[in-house]
Amino acid sequence: MAIPDFQSIMRPLLAAHEDGKEHVNRDLVALLADRFGLTDEERREMLPSGGARLFDNRVGWAKLHVTQAGLLSSPRRAISVITDRGRKALHDHPDRIDLRVLNQFEDYRKFRGRHRQVEEDEEPSDDAGETSTPEERLENAYVEVRRQVEQQLLRQVMENPPDFLERVVVDLCVRMGYGGSRKDAGEALGGSGDEGVDGIIKQDPLGLETIYLQAKRWEGTIGRPEIQKFAGALQGQRARKGIFITTSTFSADALDYASRIDTRIVLIDGAELARLMYHYGIGVAAASSYEVKRVDSDYFGSV
Repeated sequence: MAIPDFQSIMRPLLAAHEDGKEHVNRDLVALLADRFGLTDEERREMLPSGGARLFDNRVGWAKLHVTQAGLLSSPRRAISVITDRGRKALHDHPDRIDLRVLNQFEDYRKFRGRHRQVEEDEEPSDDAGETSTPEERLENAYVEVRRQVEQQLLRQVMENPPDFLERVVVDLCVRMGYGGSRKDAGEALGGSGDEGVDGIIKQDPLGLETIYLQAKRWEGTIGRPEIQKFAGALQGQRARKGIFITTSTFSADALDYASRIDTRIVLIDGAELARLMYHYGIGVAAASSYEVKRVDSDYFGSV
């Protein structure tokens, strides 16, 4: 089944404590993953930032909410145990416990900054349809902004003169640690007149290893013949490594060919080029910065 949202985890999480014993966070995550029948791939799925596993994050937020409602208590760090209120909630709500149920408790309303109790016969609030955690919403918003910026980056490269791609490649190579200085990289990659740049760049600052590079501003899909010509150029240079950068895409046949030949050729299409530009700060400037903090359990546990 699909990874459940954090509200759907609340009652199973509480039910896992019904034995009255103390439970460790990591054990709860494994137990709940089994309870929901998650595959190994689903258990390993990460948040967009790669900072935490998605299911672990949702279990953490579910636990935070039920604890703030007084259904669980935390006698020690990373340990939780059910309360009398939690047992009653399990009895009173045999099917589901979610934010609407938690909002009936004064402690929880104070936590959420709300004051009026939700009665049983009231229409569900917007909370009832809330499926993503605050971290997920923040990260998904970041992913969407980044996607739009990357699309704009690629469009800007395409709208500039053909030799502008040379500047992008030089800046990117240097920022990634290739090509030595910018002057060295610029001289090595300078002007081929083929709507792109060709040349040899340093893989390391001393130039002990070199990489042959070709970049093409292209409208259509690049097929196998272009990669074969590039591979032939590499053989002519006795080069073992090459990078082929394009503003368009590669055909499946081209990708398959590059993966099967002895010479190591890395293919970078337009989408990957834009991703690398964004990641290494080429053609972009910081607009806003937000620092997200969490409670430091070690600080409070040392008292």
